[in-house]
Formats: sequence, structure tokens, C-alpha cells
Amino acid sequence: MRRLPIYLLLDTSGSMSGEPIEQVKYGLQMLVSALRKDPQALETAYLSVITFDSTAKQVVPLTDLASFQPPDLKASGSTDLGDALKVVTECRNREVVKAGGEGQADWKPMVFLMTDGTPDSGWEKGLAPFQKEAWGIVVGCAVGAGDTAVLQKIAGESVVRLANADSSSIAAFFKWVSASIIVGSQKVETAHKEVSGLSDLPPPPPEINVVV
Repeated sequence: MRRLPIYLLLDTSGSMSGEPIEQVKYGLQMLVSALRKDPQALETAYLSVITFDSTAKQVVPLTDLASFQPPDLKASGSTDLGDALKVVTECRNREVVKAGGEGQADWKPMVFLMTDGTPDSGWEKGLAPFQKEAWGIVVGCAVGAGDTAVLQKIAGESVVRLANADSSSIAAFFKWVSASIIVGSQKVETAHKEVSGLSDLPPPPPEINVVV
């Protein structure tokens, strides 16, 4: 079976404390619940969660949906986005089966990156190794004052913005991500093609604006 790896990179810096981080935790629960109801996603999608504040860490390794347990997220510290890119690259190399190796190669990973601020200086050091890897789609989401110019260097044209970090906006984002993962699962299962851009995903809801 060819897995569809999904990496969620979530900003857990101090600016996300309070209501925003609680809504992210709730959004993760909604996302997993929605994916478990879709037979193709349940068969194909594997989830990992990487958080980043003053450092980045993989809090959930790549896991099948049936076994996935949402982590208990806490917000503190600064925004080391460069370390997040480094960690996700290392996880991809360790967890994703590549063509030419043993077993059937996985599909290229989908990456969803959510941040609400400006990254720590020197973040670009994580960008070069990240860009050397073959990813499926990389979606960057700026919450409130999140730096869309930085996200465009990482995700190209696949950058969206939430105007604020209220409950309805964050819930809408995770609902859209779950719908996007379902579409990705269906494409690889039925058409044997990977999602390559925002045009392949469901239209974002009103709370989510595409950055152009």
C-alpha cells in the first residue's frame, strides 16, 4: 500500500497562547474525526504533527488515522520556523519510503504550515534542505500578523491567510485541511495522481483568503 504522508507544522509560540492554541487543539480533533469517516483517507493518509516555538519537535510521528492521538499542545517561546523546516525534512527522510528502496514508495508528502508571527532571524538556514526534498503540496497559512512573504518563499503560490485567530477562523482552516487531505487521498487512490497546487484542493471558505 502506498501511504499519503501528511505533515502538520503548527506554531506554538507564546503569541498563540490562550484561545488560539485551544482552538488549534480542537481543530486537530475535528480534522482526525473527519478523516476517519472517509474510507480512502482512512486507508491512505498518515498524519504527523510537528510543533515549533523556541525549538521544533515532532510531537506525533507519522501515524495511521486509526491509531492517531492528538497531542496536548502548549504555547510559549519564540518562533523558530527554520528549525521546523529542518525537523520536517529529517522526518521525511526517516519516515517516508522513497522510490528505489525496499517496499512500495509512498506518495509525496502534503505539508500544512500554520504560523501567526514573524520567524526568528536566521530561519532561512532550514529552507535550503527543505527545498531539496520532493514534496507534494506545501500550504502556508498566516494567522493574523503571520508573515506571508516568508511563507511564499516556502510554499510558493499556495499561501492563505486567516484574518484573525478566533474560533470560527481556526475551525474553518482545519475543516478545509481535512477536506484537502480527503481530496488528496481520493486523487492518489483513484487517479494515481498527487495534488500539486491550490487549484487541486477544495475552494477555501470565506474565513480563508488566498494570498496573491
